[in-house]
This record gives sequence, structure tokens and C-alpha cells, in this order.
Amino acid sequence: MAVTLDQTIAQKQHTFLSRVLSSQTFWVVIAVILACLFLSFATDAFATQKNLYNITRNITFVAIVALGMTFVIITGGIDLSVGSVLCLCSMVLAVTMHAGYSIEVGILATIVTALAIGAFNGVLIAYLDFPPFVVTLGMLSVARSLAMVASNNTVVFQFGPDHDKLLALGGGAWLFGIANPVLYMILLALITGFILRWTKFGRHIFAIGGNEHAATLTGVPVRQIKVAVYMISALSAGLAGIIETGWLGAVTTNIGTGMELQVIAATVIGGANLAGGVGTAFGAIVGAALIEVIRNSLGLLGINAFWQGTFIGGAILLAVLFDRIRNFRRSD
Repeated sequence: MAVTLDQTIAQKQHTFLSRVLSSQTFWVVIAVILACLFLSFATDAFATQKNLYNITRNITFVAIVALGMTFVIITGGIDLSVGSVLCLCSMVLAVTMHAGYSIEVGILATIVTALAIGAFNGVLIAYLDFPPFVVTLGMLSVARSLAMVASNNTVVFQFGPDHDKLLALGGGAWLFGIANPVLYMILLALITGFILRWTKFGRHIFAIGGNEHAATLTGVPVRQIKVAVYMISALSAGLAGIIETGWLGAVTTNIGTGMELQVIAATVIGGANLAGGVGTAFGAIVGAALIEVIRNSLGLLGINAFWQGTFIGGAILLAVLFDRIRNFRRSD
């Protein structure tokens, strides 16, 4: 039977609508919007300029690291060390600048540190077949210990001759009054989205997460890409460390504690599959937004902050349940 043009268009529209409605990221966006609307009416403080400014800025630190984590999770891996890597990179930057070096030298030292940690993790995982959980859990402890050694477990709040430049880098608002961290997040999200969607490297990442054995047979350089994604994850933590140091104006060895759980939660809530093969840059941003809205709402509604873990953990379970239901429907 011949198919008319109208039928073809209707079928494509139906397919697009079905994809949108079945997308976990779409429903998380709806949840964020509804939560913001509810809080705007339920509290007087949520919709204020100051609170919204703080929310958007706080989202960025988790979101930037979540962008790097997305690469790892798509391949079917995990990186538990990002919070400690952020701490170590922040401390390397602070100590280097405190010693009198310029901000450029401090940033270079930070980036080299992050890439070295990521390469170390990646080599152990890709070439020596160490479990990602074990390797990155070990690095979680090592990196924070090195941060304590570098600073003698003290607070660093003087950043040498370029002190003001660092504070402006992380705490300024150079474009239309938008906080600099938000601009960095948007730029990195666009770069991440482009890599995952339009590059050969991105296609290889999805291939590894979908079926690593098949990817190897088709000539995908699996080991090299695995090393690369862990370097990207560590680099994202290092960049977040630079930005957060400039925002806070001081660095302690407690910075980034427990951040790995928030980052993984943001990635999973945003639609990434811990089994690999699924994940988007936009999903990571949306997941981070939902977590920050939940965290912010607890204080505004007078709910004990200790419930934060319960709400975030519940959101993760719902995200995984949504993914399971979606997979069951596809299999049927």
C-alpha cells in the first residue's frame, strides 16, 4: 500500500514526540520547572535575584565535573575520585600562586596535575584491567592525602601577586551580569555536546559503552579512548577546582568532600546509564540543576538539611527505575 506524504510527516512527528516523552532528561526538566514554580509561590526568598544568582552559580561546579563524568559513564566506567581531584587541583593552584608564581603558571600546574591523575587512572583501568571502582576509590584517598601534604592541612587564602585576577576569574561577572562560572559551564557543555554528537571520538565512546567487545572487533582503539575519558573526567574536576577557588577566595582540604556522589547523581538523574552507552551533556546540566534546587529548597522550606541525601538518593532510584521501565517497554 502506498504511503502518502501526510502519513510520512505524521509518522515522523509521532516518532519525535515519542522520543521526547520517553526521554528521562525531558521529565527531569519538567521536574525542575515545577519545583521552581512551587518554590516561587511557597517561599518569598526563592525567586529573589540573589538566591537565583547563587543557585545558578552553585549548579556550575557539580555540572562541570558531571560533564567529564558523562564521558566515563557512557563507556560503562565510574570515577569516584573527582571530589578529591578537585581538592588536590585547587590546592596545587593555591599553593603555586601563594609561592609567588603567576596565575598562568598556577593554572598550568593544575591542568598538568589533573591530566596526570586521569592518565594514571586510565592506564590502570584500560591496560591492566583494574576495576574502575577500585582504582578511582583508591585515588579518592590518595588525592585528598596529597592535598593535605601540599598545604600541611592548612587553609590557603593568599594567592600571591595575581590574587585579584583569580578572584575575578571565579567570582566575577564579565558578560551581561552573568556569573563567570555559569559562562564556563555553558561553554564546556557546548564543547561536550559537540564532541559526543558530531565527532568520531564521541561515536567511539558510545560504541564502547554499547558493546566493548564489538567495538574492539570493529577497530575502535578501546584502551586509548578509556585512558582519554578518565583524563577528561579528571580535567573537568581540575577546571572546576580552578573556578571554585576563585569563587571561594580560599582553599581547605575539605573542599569537594562527597562531591563524587553529587556528580554521579547528576549524571544518572540526567539520563546517563551506569551500564554504559547512554548519556548527554544537557542531561548532566539538568541533573545538576535538580540536585541544587532540591538542596536550596530544603533550607527555604525549613526542612532539616540532613534530609538532603535522602531526597537525592530517592531521585537516583527514580531515575534508575525510569530507565528500567523504558528498557522493558523497548524489549516488549
